[in-house]
Amino acid sequence: MTAPTRVLVCDDQMLVRTGLVTIIDAQPDLEVAGECGDGRTAVDLAARLRPDVVVMDVRMPVLDGIEATRLLAGAGVPEPGKVLVVTTFNLDEYVYRALRAGASGFLLKDSPPDRLLHGIRTVAAGAALLDPEVTRQLVGRYAARIRPAEDEDPAENPLTPRELEVLRLIADGRSNSEIAATLMISQETVKTFVSRMLAKLGLRDRVQAVIYAFRHGLVT
Repeated sequence: MTAPTRVLVCDDQMLVRTGLVTIIDAQPDLEVAGECGDGRTAVDLAARLRPDVVVMDVRMPVLDGIEATRLLAGAGVPEPGKVLVVTTFNLDEYVYRALRAGASGFLLKDSPPDRLLHGIRTVAAGAALLDPEVTRQLVGRYAARIRPAEDEDPAENPLTPRELEVLRLIADGRSNSEIAATLMISQETVKTFVSRMLAKLGLRDRVQAVIYAFRHGLVT
């Protein structure tokens, strides 16, 4: 049997944390490896327990979830972990900072349990997950911040026209199934295009692809 995905839950509200733990532990393919109520403890526990995914709140004492995410998955971390940020606050600033810190996904706490579980499994599998609503808000309000420098030429990107189409759809918050339906190709073909696109651009996941697209002026 395949070992269950081990999850570290970090949230400073005990009732919320208990709810997350209960939902996750009820799944046969998931297991709560540990839980805590502040970002510093999350970093320490992650180093000791080596969970497959860290479910991280944003606003916490001692060390907030953004900085904890940076320490776990940010640039320069030798073995970056996989962090799914789950928060009450649907604020673009948090979304943007979480993604820049290295988070592999961002969900709102009012998301249904099945979306949370899907998010954990998606991030554990090495993919990235953004709530489409969150993605579009990020796009709408932060595109101006991450425009390319004047000397960057979008035409110089190494992607084929079809890979570029896939990148633009990812930046619009589309899932693989939605991309497949839009382009009238199979989901396996979409996965192939995504893998090639990430490899060509030297990116880790779909979240980094979204940021790349806006930084390089490939989407508007």
